[in-house]
Amino acid sequence: MWEALSEPFRHRQPKAKGSVNVVNQATAGAGKRPKPKAKDWKVTLKRMWHYLSHRKGRLILVLLMVLMSSALTLLGPYMIGRAIDHYLEGPGGTPWLLFLSGLAAVYLLNSLVSWLQNIWMIAIAQETVYRMRVDLFGHLHRLPIPFFAKRQRGELMSRMTNDIDNVSSTLNSSAIQVFSSILILVGTVIVMLLLSPLLTVLTFLVVPLMALGMKWITRRTGVLFKERQRNLGDLNGYIEETLSGQRIIKAFSQEERVIREFRERNERIKLSGFWAQTISGFIPKLMNGLNNLSFAVIAGVGGILAIRDVITVGVIVIFVEYARQFTRPLNDLANQWNTLLSAIAGAERVFEVLDEEVEAKDESSALSLQSIQGAVVFSRVSFSYDKGEETLSDISFEVQPGETVAIIGPTGAGKTSLIQLLSRFYEADSGTITVDGHDISSIKRESLRSHMAFVLQDSFLFEGTIRDNIRYGKLDATDEEVEAAAKLANAHSFIVRLSGGYDKVLHGDGSGISQGQKQLLAIARAILADPAILVLDEATSSIDTVTEIKIQEGLQRLMAGRTSFVIAHRLNTIRRADQILVLKDGCLLEMGSHDELLTKRGLYNDLYHGYGQLQ
Repeated sequence: MWEALSEPFRHRQPKAKGSVNVVNQATAGAGKRPKPKAKDWKVTLKRMWHYLSHRKGRLILVLLMVLMSSALTLLGPYMIGRAIDHYLEGPGGTPWLLFLSGLAAVYLLNSLVSWLQNIWMIAIAQETVYRMRVDLFGHLHRLPIPFFAKRQRGELMSRMTNDIDNVSSTLNSSAIQVFSSILILVGTVIVMLLLSPLLTVLTFLVVPLMALGMKWITRRTGVLFKERQRNLGDLNGYIEETLSGQRIIKAFSQEERVIREFRERNERIKLSGFWAQTISGFIPKLMNGLNNLSFAVIAGVGGILAIRDVITVGVIVIFVEYARQFTRPLNDLANQWNTLLSAIAGAERVFEVLDEEVEAKDESSALSLQSIQGAVVFSRVSFSYDKGEETLSDISFEVQPGETVAIIGPTGAGKTSLIQLLSRFYEADSGTITVDGHDISSIKRESLRSHMAFVLQDSFLFEGTIRDNIRYGKLDATDEEVEAAAKLANAHSFIVRLSGGYDKVLHGDGSGISQGQKQLLAIARAILADPAILVLDEATSSIDTVTEIKIQEGLQRLMAGRTSFVIAHRLNTIRRADQILVLKDGCLLEMGSHDELLTKRGLYNDLYHGYGQLQ
């Protein structure tokens, strides 16, 4: 039966990316995804203890409170039984009111201790998940670009939110309840054996049945809860992807298809969640049935023993209460086990990301350049995203400081990959790349990138004011410097016409302004950074011809004295370049100035005369 239940989601796992790609994804084969390492629940629990141990003192205090609460829980039924025996014995002995007062004090103190332990454990839990979120977020920013090229953003967000929330809810309540249940279980067994070994043995007859039932159920629910978490991460990734790509979806009238694929993913979550909850729902039903059976045995046998004066009526009452105390922890453990499985599954998914190898650290001996001139040399550089599929092959060229280099070629020729290597977003497989004579692998990434600025085809703007988005290029820039950069990029005129001007708040990656205006802000950001090396990747592709003419003068001023790499198709940009690199299928076919390449009558000549992609 289990195989049949597992079938719907065993063979219908979604691909890493949906069949409808509605968002511009990063380069597809960028590095292979490492195998996840956190698959042992014992290892996961040990790693969770590492986080909990930061509050070891308070945690010990909570455990003492749990111990006290468990002792008070055991004391209550014992006092009730003794009070009944005292009442049946008639007048004399300890006053009845003293029993009642003592019993009230026990339960009041138990409530106070339980409240304190819950408050303290909530504080520990919140600090633990706080540390986990900080570690995960910090780790994400230390991971190399290839990692993000293979993962959906929504799926990673699911690990940051849903999975850690599962851990939080479990630590808030389940952790205490599990420990308390174990203590009560052990204490109950000891007291029951002292009162009546015979009734204790009879009570234990249901334990093997409980154990078998638990083993059968949890073996199945564990797989299902992990499946549900994976499906939830996939669904979150798909939702994030489709929300980001709404324009493309509507432009190609793919609404119905997207909704259908969402339903399929949602159906997988429904199936795994339904069967996980349904099968785990057998646990309380099984426990209650066996619990009632245990009560019947105790009542029947205990009554016979009481008639024969082997035990008192109070002992029977105590045993009935302790039998409930005995099965209640088992019930609690059974119920909390599902929550623990879900939390462990969530923690494993978090640790999977934390186990990913971070971007190789720069050695302590790595260079930190205060300034650079911008001389760039590629020497026999080869690179591939996946082994056996070379993206760049044996690329060699030299760029003098202040030169402008245009990189052209058909789609997939390797233009952007070349820039990715220069900025060390990826590392070359072979060959060397030098800046001012220094191998870039010996330069700290932060230092190298601090002397570079990028204006990409898809300009990204953060939520915040226009002023802050421009200032991202130089965080300590004054308002005057920000406005000067905007004027140089020809963005000032449209900014001042907006309501709020430079203080206008942008939402949702620049909603409320046009794509061309976003590009102008990105150019202003690069101008403010004042880089030694400038990278323009189709920087004017989203700007109309009139606007492009207006900013060309500003771009020329920006590129003056700086080494500039320009990936572009428009001839008015390419013709002014000092060097033009013509790439095709990852190979550098031609190199030279505009006039030199025309005389060669090669690929560039064909592209220039309209046979390729030049416009």
